[in-house]
Amino acid sequence: MQSNVVFTKATLTDIPAMQALLWPYVEGGIILARSDDETATNIRSYILARQEGAIVGFLALHIHSPRLAEIRSLIVRDDLHGKGIGTQMIQEAIVEARKLGIQELLALTYAEHFFVRLGFEVIPKESLPDHKIWADCIKCRHFPVCNEISLTKKL
Repeated sequence: MQSNVVFTKATLTDIPAMQALLWPYVEGGIILARSDDETATNIRSYILARQEGAIVGFLALHIHSPRLAEIRSLIVRDDLHGKGIGTQMIQEAIVEARKLGIQELLALTYAEHFFVRLGFEVIPKESLPDHKIWADCIKCRHFPVCNEISLTKKL
């Protein structure tokens, strides 16, 4: 685990650094692109991982309903993979979700084993909320043939 990583909420001034960190994953088709405006609209959803002031990772805790939230756009800088930063961010998101009264977390990912290790369970994609499919998945270059795994975790 990285002990010198600090977790903070994102601010609007963080958007350029977040986009720069995200861009290679967007180009690789791993994460959906989010415009600066969309990121700004959802800025309160983001949890940042900072090391020596620099953003080294982030995720969004996106609320779908009073009981369901989604872990979105989980990213850790390549040279810091495997150091526990992603796990720590998920734990931060779980704490926040519980404070909000969220009962279940959703994740769509190519990193199934990472999420299973954190207590998430694979679910059929057919059980995803319709608004998720039509709001996000339809924007993806892989839609409708998607290899992402759907998982949930009860809180």
